[in-house]
Amino acid sequence: MSGRPPQERKLRSDVLRNRASILDAARSHFLAFGIGASLDAIAKEAGVGAGTLYRHFPTREALLAGVLQARSEELTARSAEIAQVPDPGDALQQWMRALEDYFSAFSGLPEPLMAAAREREPDNPLTVPCDRLIATTDEYLKSAQAAGRARTGLSGNYLFYAAVSIAWLKGTGSLNGAALAAMRTIIETGYKPS
Repeated sequence: MSGRPPQERKLRSDVLRNRASILDAARSHFLAFGIGASLDAIAKEAGVGAGTLYRHFPTREALLAGVLQARSEELTARSAEIAQVPDPGDALQQWMRALEDYFSAFSGLPEPLMAAAREREPDNPLTVPCDRLIATTDEYLKSAQAAGRARTGLSGNYLFYAAVSIAWLKGTGSLNGAALAAMRTIIETGYKPS
């Protein structure tokens, strides 16, 4: 039994329920309208006021980071699978595709992720997740480099930006299947040793 009074327990469950409702509504709106979706519409669909939304998520980036948390967990699970791939070059290639899929989750997502990775502002809630993705990319890259499957002189940061760029191009709708395959080949031949 909790030592908190019933009123405090009820308040806590309301706070958690509101947060979950906001995240569900935001995920739905980001899928339908991209990351520029109306925050007022998200609050309305969640059944809360704008003030409640902003208490939980003071910025659009904070809300986006909250929504991306579930996708980050999926990406972490995917990374664990990729880590079992015996060939480091193949593992790097699979990781790059996994990043591309992650960055393509919502229309407009690549821009704030690229900004967070570039600016490294500690107050931006997207900075830490981007730093983790860059570090994981660097691990895959270093393994591929050690096996002679990727050229030296590159860093995970470069490949992070490459994956974000492909996701951005996909989001513009300007790439058909052949163009997308060509862009991936250009990036892969850029990091493979000559």
